[in-house]
Formats: sequence, C-alpha cells, structure tokens
Amino acid sequence: MKKVSVLLAACGAASGAANAQSGVTLYGVVDTAVEFVSHVASSPPTINTATGQVTQRPGGNRFGLVSTGGLSGPRWGLRGSESLGNELNAVFTLESGFSQDDGKSSQGGRLFGRQAFVGLQHRDYGTLTFGRQYSSMFDVLANFTPLTYAPLYEPLTYLLGAAFRQDNAIKYSAKFGPLSAQAHFSFGAGAGALGVTPLAGGGVGETPGHFRDNTAYGAALTYASGPFGVTATYDQWNPAVTVGDPARARKAAAAVSYTIGPAKLVAGYRWGQTESSPGNTLLRDDFYWLGANYKVTPALQLQVGYYYDNLKVLRVDDTSAATNPANPWQVSFNADYSFSKRTDVYLSIAYARNSGLNFDSSPTGVSSGYHLAQGSISQFGTAVGIRHRF
Repeated sequence: MKKVSVLLAACGAASGAANAQSGVTLYGVVDTAVEFVSHVASSPPTINTATGQVTQRPGGNRFGLVSTGGLSGPRWGLRGSESLGNELNAVFTLESGFSQDDGKSSQGGRLFGRQAFVGLQHRDYGTLTFGRQYSSMFDVLANFTPLTYAPLYEPLTYLLGAAFRQDNAIKYSAKFGPLSAQAHFSFGAGAGALGVTPLAGGGVGETPGHFRDNTAYGAALTYASGPFGVTATYDQWNPAVTVGDPARARKAAAAVSYTIGPAKLVAGYRWGQTESSPGNTLLRDDFYWLGANYKVTPALQLQVGYYYDNLKVLRVDDTSAATNPANPWQVSFNADYSFSKRTDVYLSIAYARNSGLNFDSSPTGVSSGYHLAQGSISQFGTAVGIRHRF
C-alpha cells in the first residue's frame, strides 16, 4: 500500500491547535476476469404474483468480462487515524467501489458506497464509529466462509441479505483476549438505493413519527484461540415500502473454523425469515455451508465450498400463494497463485443446481445477473482473472 503522511501544522496554526498530525493511507484493489457462464437468460424471469409461478426467459451461454471482481470487489479508499492521547485515536474510512470493466461507480453510483465512517478508537475500550458501515454479521462471517467473500462465486447477498451495508449506522466493536464483540444500529439502512426494493424515503428512515421505518440492528460474538474459531451473530432489517408500515427481515447464524497445518476448515448455518408488514411469511429458509482452504505452496492457495439452502416457504407478496420450490445448491472452487504480495492470478469454477449461480433468483430477492435460461435447472461458470492490490 502507498502511504501518504498529511501534516496538519498549517491548519493547527490557524485554529490554535499546534503539532497535530494525521496518518492517511491510500489503498485499493483492481480485480477483473474473463468469464464463461452457461444457460443465462437474456432478461430476468417474470413472476405470476397470484401463484408465485416463475417463468424463465430464453437465453444461452455468455462470455465476457466480469464487472464486480473475481476474488475481491474493485475499490479504492482512504483511511487514517490521529492520536488524541491517552490511548485514544480518531479514525475514519472512505471507500469507493467501481465496475472494473467500464469504470463506473458501484453501489448505486455513490462516491463512497462501500464505506464512509468516522469514529473513536481506544486501545482498551474498543471502537465506536458513525456512518455507512458493514453489518455485524458481515464482519464476523468473513473469516468463516469457504471463499472469504469472493464476489464472483460465493452467495454473499443470499447469505447476508440485501442490507449488509447500512447507512446512518452506529457501530461498537471491542476485543477482550480471545473474545471479540460488536453491535450496530442503523437509523435507516438505505438498502433501497441498491435497487433491491423501492423503500419509503429511499430507505433513509429517520422519518418523524415513524422511528422504526427502515431501521436495522445486529450483534455478534466471536471466540478465536489457536487453531479454533467460533462465532454467533444476529441481524434484523425493518424495510418500509410505505411510511409507517415496516416489514421485518431477520437472520441468525453460527459458524466454526479449524486450522490444521496448511489447511483451514469452515462450516456454518444461517436461519432466515422475512415477513411482510401484515405479518405474512415471504421467505423462510435454512442455509448451510462448508468448505476448506489449503496452501499447496506459499504462493498457491486452493479454496472449495459447498452451499445448500432448504427453502421452506417462498411467496412473492401478500396476495400470492406460498410455494416450496426445489432447494438450490452450489459448489465453488478457486485456485489462486501469487506472483507477489500485491499481484495474483486465479481460476474460479462454480456449478449451481435449481438456481442460477450464487442462488440468483428474483423471487428470493437476489439478482446478480445469473438468471437461468428457459428450460434449464443448472448453471456452470468459470473465469480466469488477475488481481492487483495497492
């Protein structure tokens, strides 16, 4: 990473605060791949809201560049800290995502759509931050998933939900020996800006007289000692399509990891239930995963993961009939070779059944572009890419 030291002496002289200094780091990831995917629909499926029946659209194989990154989402950012004395620091992060293939901003066109927060950090008492941040569930599960959140072929949005980045959030995190704890609360998660669903006020919440609209909160505990790690986490989001009428999307998860020499094994379970504002269950599922990472050499790492979702109840809206579609599953594989600490190349392969890759299916609220073509029940994808970190 390239570090830039920014002296604030001039500002301090003007304001009467002398000898203040802030360390700022410029960092980023550029990651792209050439991808082949089979049985891709030319457009999203249509849904009969009365019956919940999904009609797939015609399509074929797709070959092209990946825009969202392979092993990492393309990004650039600034982060820094300033010592305030007595083991206390002021900290900030501003992080922008972009599409590698065309250079456009991601996260709905936001300048700093990935993260934008400021806060205080104490060596003994933890960190308190304010702004657009990741949910507690996102933070803790990253080290317990097979592909470590590789955006290409890990069902990240399906696992965490659409609101894993949240606006207007307050987060606290601390570490006490082998135990880590964190919790967050969002006054308005703002996920509507991602195009997932139209929410009241754009999902910003903070509506006078309707405090609960679009709020979100969660917490997590993680224990890590030697080769063993375990975590438990809960997340809830209250999206409101109309003012004063929020729905409820809840998730709870537990996961374990164990390292044996050059190998790391992971396994986890996520419970999920989404209810409409009248209280009808729109989605009820149990999501499982297991996987392994193995360092063949210091430069070559292999990752493999298996994902399975037990769909119990699925309906499009309050007026549609509840259905129980076939349970989707997916196998994913990565081979990553590092030329240096900053540059690596990789091969990614995935196969999904009863859904598009990453469990892409409009009725479940996930839409990453891997819609199944008409008459297909499985999808295969492979990509070869390069990643550079700075």
